[in-house]
This record gives sequence, C-alpha cells and structure tokens, in this order.
Amino acid sequence: MLRTETDRHQDIGRQVITLEAEALTRLAETVNGSFARAVSAILACRQRVVVSGMGKSGHIARKVAATLAATGTPAHFVHAAEAAHGDAGMVMPGDLLLIFSNSGDTAELQPLYAHARRLSVAIIGVSRNRDSLLIRKADIGLLLPPMPEACTASMAPTTSSTMMLALGDALAVAAMRARGLSGDDIRALHPGGEIGRRMRTVADVMHGPDRLPLVPMGAGMAEVVAMMTDKRLGLTGVTDADGNLVGVISDGDLRRHIGDMASATARDVMTPDPKLIERTASVDDALEMMRAHRITVLFIVPAAGLHRPIGAVQIYDIAASPPWGQ
Repeated sequence: MLRTETDRHQDIGRQVITLEAEALTRLAETVNGSFARAVSAILACRQRVVVSGMGKSGHIARKVAATLAATGTPAHFVHAAEAAHGDAGMVMPGDLLLIFSNSGDTAELQPLYAHARRLSVAIIGVSRNRDSLLIRKADIGLLLPPMPEACTASMAPTTSSTMMLALGDALAVAAMRARGLSGDDIRALHPGGEIGRRMRTVADVMHGPDRLPLVPMGAGMAEVVAMMTDKRLGLTGVTDADGNLVGVISDGDLRRHIGDMASATARDVMTPDPKLIERTASVDDALEMMRAHRITVLFIVPAAGLHRPIGAVQIYDIAASPPWGQ
C-alpha cells in the first residue's frame, strides 16, 4: 500500500513528540541536589526572581517568569539584549537571576553576568553545556541532558526548549508547594479567566439572606406566591420552626396544586428534602449538582449537616457573573 503525504506528516509528528517525551524522562532523572539548591534559593530570595534568556530560550524564560508569579513567587522577565541598553536596571539587590541558554555561551547575556556580580545577585543557570560561560558564572547550574533536537540536522531549539519549559515549571511548583500555598492563595492570583471561574465558590456569587424567598410551613398560597414574586428566584423555600429548610415550592409545584390554592399550605405543596450546597463548594460543583437534578436554584448552607440557609444561587448567576465575583 502506497504511503500518502498525510501518513508521512503523522509519522513525523509522532517521532517529534516521542523524542521530546524521552527527553523529559531523561530530564527527570537528572533532578538532583542542584535542583534542590535552586528551589531553596528561590524560596530565600528577598525580592524577585528575574528570568532572562535570548531567542527561543528567551521565550521560555518569559513563560517561566509568568508561571513563577502565578504560583506565589514574585518574578518578572528581562530581555537579555535589552539588558545592555538600560534594562539591567530591572535587576536590583536582593533579586535572584534565573537564566536560560541552550548553548550557555550567548553573548547578549554577558552584561547581566557583570551587573549581577556588582550587586551580589546570585545566578541560577540552565544550559545543556557543562563547560559553558553561563554554567561557570552561575552560583547554581542546572544541566539539561544531551538530547538531540527534533528538527532536521538537530539545530532549531525544540527538544531543548521543551526541557527548559518543564524544568521551569518544576522549579515553580516545587517552590509553590514548599510555601504551602492554599487554594485561596492560588485563587487570589488568578481572578480572571477559566481558572478564576473554576476556583470561585458559591459564596462568591450567591444571593444573600435579604434575597432569600422563605416562608413557614403553615403559610398560605397567597403568601407563597407573594414571596416568590418579590424575591424573583423562581421558587420559595419552606422552613420549620427552627429556620431549617425542609422543602421548596417551584412554579411546577404551584401548577400541580392549582385546584388547592384556596386551602393548601406550604407544607401541602412543597417538595421535601431540597438539595443544599455548602458555601465553600465551587461553582463547578454547584453546576454539576444542578444538572444532575435538573434544577436551576440551590440554597446554600454554612457547612455540611446544617439546614438553615444563608443564601441561594441560580444557574444564571454562575453563567453570567464575571470570574472575579460580583
């Protein structure tokens, strides 16, 4: 059977990914005391981690700086070439330099070495070349394993930049875990986008106590309808003498009991055992519960086992509100 151009493209794609995956496996095997010292240096940094590089290594450095900042380590990127034209001033006493260079001999990095030495700023160097200028200048050297690049003639940074990216992620996450960052800490650093949306709790988007449509079990239908109309959440909660939620009345419940409206009480019409959710639950948990039970409103309680509602959330609140809350 003749191989098509599509077959060849797919084969090359698999080869590249396989080679880079092998490189990452080899990289993991090289993690040693130098890596641990680098993490300790990041944790001990009094100011910011300044990340730099040139070319493709510079692109990786910019991403690593963003990852460090997003995981609790103050960091920013300095372009190596711009450092010689004034941006070296972005490196201050108390900072820590993290420099990426595949060859380790990139000329544009040399002004940063000199500036760091003047300020007694420590350097973490990442390179594949043990004998490079970067590794010689660095206080802590992190060596990439000698893997071929994935491109033809093994020239363009591909495998090497993948390893740099993974090593930067490893440094950032190791520092984050050592600091013991909580979910709330990470949430504060990601107020927008998908991460911010997923990390919101129902307490962030709930309607508070003043918006709760609640009636006692003995309430008549006129009171139920008035409460539902006033609070505009599409249902009414029914409470016992202690204020615990024991049932809900929806539009559907009213329609099913239309013939009993003159004499029925909330207890007669309500659907018992309403679904409750804790205030610390995520909005994703709330959406999943709503979809599973085909409902659009959940009453919120302070903690598991409690039944006195402190708020309510509609499916529209979760879908429409911005990631950073209301």
